Amino acid sequence: MHVLFVCTGNICRSPMGELMFPLFFHDDSITTDSAGVQGLIDSPIDPSSARLMQMDGIDTSAFRSKRLTPQLAMGSDLVLCFTERQRQKIVELAPRTRIRTFLLTDFADLCGYCAHNDLIEGDTLEDRLDSVLANSSLVRPMLPPAHDIDDPYRKEFPAFETAHQQIGEAFATIAAALEPAKGAHAS
Repeated sequence: MHVLFVCTGNICRSPMGELMFPLFFHDDSITTDSAGVQGLIDSPIDPSSARLMQMDGIDTSAFRSKRLTPQLAMGSDLVLCFTERQRQKIVELAPRTRIRTFLLTDFADLCGYCAHNDLIEGDTLEDRLDSVLANSSLVRPMLPPAHDIDDPYRKEFPAFETAHQQIGEAFATIAAALEPAKGAHAS
């Protein structure tokens, strides 16, 4: 399962998503990547995001930013972004990704709803993800409005901490839904 995280510049939120997401799962089939809709090219992760990743035990020294391409989006099983504006830009760039492109918080709500209502099926993580995606258009009207995870770029460290916490909480919800026997231990 290949998960792509997309933010604006690919130096704050999406690198945190790319690097943190695998920590919440016990499945080696997960691969992650990230990009920005206005991605800086070949920049390191923002120092504040790097500091938070270091606190999580994650080495960010090899990370370099990139701009989103249609090929990158199309090659992903799931595309998660942080604002509705980013989602719109992703879908404009790669229209066929529409059914698998979500705001992170919205996808977490979708997974939580599907798990709570026994709508997730399958033995593998990929099968379980596919069942969530298959139910998304029917379930979406039952969910609360999606909310953005604010961009901490050029803000003080507490803004980065807030984004990091919101990302982690969404990942814990997703993991608990897609790997119910293991997800609770990852949080």
